[in-house]
Amino acid sequence: MASVFSHGLVALVIGSVSAPRAIPKRFWALSIICSILPDADVIAFKFDIPYEHMFGHRGISHSLLFAAMLGIFVAFAFFSNMRTSVRWLLTLYFTLVTASHAVLDAMTNGGLGVAFFAPFDEARYFLPWRPIVVSPIGIGSFFSAWGMRVIVSELLWVGLPAAGLALPLILIRRFVVNRKTSPESELS
Repeated sequence: MASVFSHGLVALVIGSVSAPRAIPKRFWALSIICSILPDADVIAFKFDIPYEHMFGHRGISHSLLFAAMLGIFVAFAFFSNMRTSVRWLLTLYFTLVTASHAVLDAMTNGGLGVAFFAPFDEARYFLPWRPIVVSPIGIGSFFSAWGMRVIVSELLWVGLPAAGLALPLILIRRFVVNRKTSPESELS
């Protein structure tokens, strides 16, 4: 798996380029939670559920169906005060953020792959390009030479591309879009 840091970073980038300026603070917390929640499946190890089982690690909680169901739940449970059309846009957003977890995991160089299509297909998949060093499971193992290789790998393959995508979009949004909609621009 990729680390929680990369999953959270991707959620923040997706949110920062797609969310309107006046978005509730819970949006950011829920974005990060949705991006890391699929890894709650590691609890399966405590119940002797094998890794390769549909309910094992990178199984159904990493599926596109799970991402869609979580997206619907989060949008409609936590943003019930918003118009239905906005909640459907939030559903799409939270589905994308949750699914980004599986995509990052499918780009790692370890594990058994990701069950993108569970429960309809139990096969595990990787993307053809797998540059991210797989993160150890467990906090203790993360603080090791292996964990340092993961951090360097994720900075290179997730952090830099995220910054390269987010910074220009944020700047364009801040200086071009906001200038057109600011009260000062209406006066000129």
